[in-house]
Amino acid sequence: MKKPKKILFVDDEPVLVQLMKKRLMSQNLWVETACDGIEAVEKAKAWKPDLILLDIIMPQMDGFEACRQLKRSNQTSHIPVIFFTASQERRLEEKALKVGAEGLVQKPFIDQVFKLITELLGEA
Repeated sequence: MKKPKKILFVDDEPVLVQLMKKRLMSQNLWVETACDGIEAVEKAKAWKPDLILLDIIMPQMDGFEACRQLKRSNQTSHIPVIFFTASQERRLEEKALKVGAEGLVQKPFIDQVFKLITELLGEA
């Protein structure tokens, strides 16, 4: 039997972290979490994940700076990074690729939740 892949999930929203941890673990993945960029860099060096899912907007150190540091380090430069964000800023994917990420995913559930709220409750 193959060893499960290791994912480092980084976000400063504790509810989202727990939700995603459960969801990822249900896919037979080992999951470690961090709440900011500083902790993400430290845990990536110590734990050596197979992939890092990294929020962009966080306190202390944002995802862009964390990714820069991860890609500069011989210990972590090989680890793929996927950014995720709720921001709708147009050039985020371009910025993500520039700092070494493999891609960027929008937080689609945010839009879906607000769409449902609007449908059920009308315009705010």
